[in-house]
Amino acid sequence: MLKSLIRTVPHYPHQGIMFRDITTLLKDSIGLRAMVGQIVARYGDVKIDKIVGIESRGFIVGTPVAYELNLGFVPIRKQGKLPAETLGRDYALEYGSDRIEIHVDAIEKGDRVLLVDDLIATGGTAEAAVKLIEEMGGVVVECCFVIDLPDVGGRARLEAMGQKVFALCEFAGD
Repeated sequence: MLKSLIRTVPHYPHQGIMFRDITTLLKDSIGLRAMVGQIVARYGDVKIDKIVGIESRGFIVGTPVAYELNLGFVPIRKQGKLPAETLGRDYALEYGSDRIEIHVDAIEKGDRVLLVDDLIATGGTAEAAVKLIEEMGGVVVECCFVIDLPDVGGRARLEAMGQKVFALCEFAGD
């Protein structure tokens, strides 16, 4: 059901890319509740201390999950967006690099963290987020995504790091 609510936008942001847009899922009240409910059901009995979401759609997915699981939410943002002292990590893009950051006081040593984002493609951002969490002493329980693009390799990249990966749906061939 969730997959049918996700819009595909051809050739965005570049020619040949099939962009998977979750805004159509989010605007559907039944779809939104189902997405959050499925994630909450998976992790309801798992020892987790915090939900960490990657900017920006990871915030939209992770915050209601944190609320339902009675946990705190921690944002990982692009460089320069967090107001207090941060720890950052660079990661490679197709053409160049980018940087994500987290507040230095966001994760305590031993915190068990669920990492959340809307989509796993190449896995570069998620890998950088995992490394930031681990550098702070946190333990990533699992990396959770709404969408997996398995042919792009992000899931395999995270699993090669020893991470568990879960996605609510996948789109093969992209």
